Amino acid sequence: MTDLFIRSLAETHHAAPPPLPGPQLCRLADELLALLFPERTHQRLTAAPAIAAQLQALQQQLEAVLTSVTGLPVTPAELAADLFARLPTLHELLLLDAQAIMAADPAAQDLAEVICTYPGFYALALHRLAHALYQRQVPLLPRLLSEYAHQLTGIDIHPGARIGRSCSIDHGTGIVIGETAVLGDHVRLFQGVTLGALSVAKELAHQKRHPTIEDHVVIYAGATILGGSTVVGRHSIIGGNVWLTESVPSHSRVYHRAQLYVTRVEDPTADLTFSI
Repeated sequence: MTDLFIRSLAETHHAAPPPLPGPQLCRLADELLALLFPERTHQRLTAAPAIAAQLQALQQQLEAVLTSVTGLPVTPAELAADLFARLPTLHELLLLDAQAIMAADPAAQDLAEVICTYPGFYALALHRLAHALYQRQVPLLPRLLSEYAHQLTGIDIHPGARIGRSCSIDHGTGIVIGETAVLGDHVRLFQGVTLGALSVAKELAHQKRHPTIEDHVVIYAGATILGGSTVVGRHSIIGGNVWLTESVPSHSRVYHRAQLYVTRVEDPTADLTFSI
């Protein structure tokens, strides 16, 4: 590396680095979830004044994080107060998500297990926090939250995606939900599902590029549904590994029919003629 390159980095990129409140924001999100769902922590606050004091402290922390972001639509204090005023609604939505996951998964023992351990619940929780910031046109912070959840769970939900009530994510690894996707109520997703765009052209940034999934739809593992005009009608089932780029009416069943060949021989080693 040359001295010129190092000096260029120092003078242009490191001279006045923009503040990156990611670590503070992610810690704040985890602390808030622990307060809303004490199942996620060993610390229990049984007295209402203690909970109120902790909520106030977290609101002040959010206000401090927001002060490092330029281009806010209102003051950091107003924004933080507005978001915390909506916590009861957020809590209700997340409880419905946890209940939906438990009802859909025979392996789930109780609600506490879902809240403590299920990556689908955690990804939805951080998404709903990120979406609240996104709706209020807060720059940068929503993506920091969504990518934090992505790193921890393998579930990639853009903060702009609109997800209805009682969403269930089963396993979840590899799920991708794009910015303009719309999911109705009681949607159930399995691992590897992609709700994506047919085209990634930059000039389409402000158009609806991702599909609409109506109420009570189940989408099984590995299915890919693309396009802003693609609508999956209510009470439909999309089978595993389906590639779908056109709308289907309500109560549809869409399956990918694989060609499988099974043979049986007395000596299986006789068929080992391939090489890698």
